[in-house]
Amino acid sequence: MYVCSCFGVTEKQVKDHADAGACTPREIASACKAGTDCGGCVRSIQALLGRGGCPRRELVEGRGQPAQEPVSGPGPVVRPEPVAGRPVPEPVADRPVPARSPLPEAA
Repeated sequence: MYVCSCFGVTEKQVKDHADAGACTPREIASACKAGTDCGGCVRSIQALLGRGGCPRRELVEGRGQPAQEPVSGPGPVVRPEPVAGRPVPEPVADRPVPARSPLPEAA
C-alpha cells in the first residue's frame, strides 16, 4: 500500500528504512523523500514508526550500553561570517544593557 503518493513510497519501504535506523519522519524523508511534497503522509509515517521512540543507536548497533545523555547548556558561541560590503554585527551578549526607566504612576 502506498504511504506517499507524491513519490510512490510504500509502507514496506518506510518500514525498511525504519529497520535500517530511520527513527523520525524527517529521517524517512531524507532516505526516500516521503513527506516532503504535500505533507499528507507525515501522520501515516509517524504511525508506522510508532510514537514510542526509537531505540538508541548504541543498542541498535549492538554495543549493549547506551551512551550518557549530553549535558544541556549554552552551546558554543557562533560568530557570523563577514559578507563583502556589510559590517559584522556585534554579539548581543557584548552589548550594554540599557537602563530601564520606571513606569509612570497612574493618576
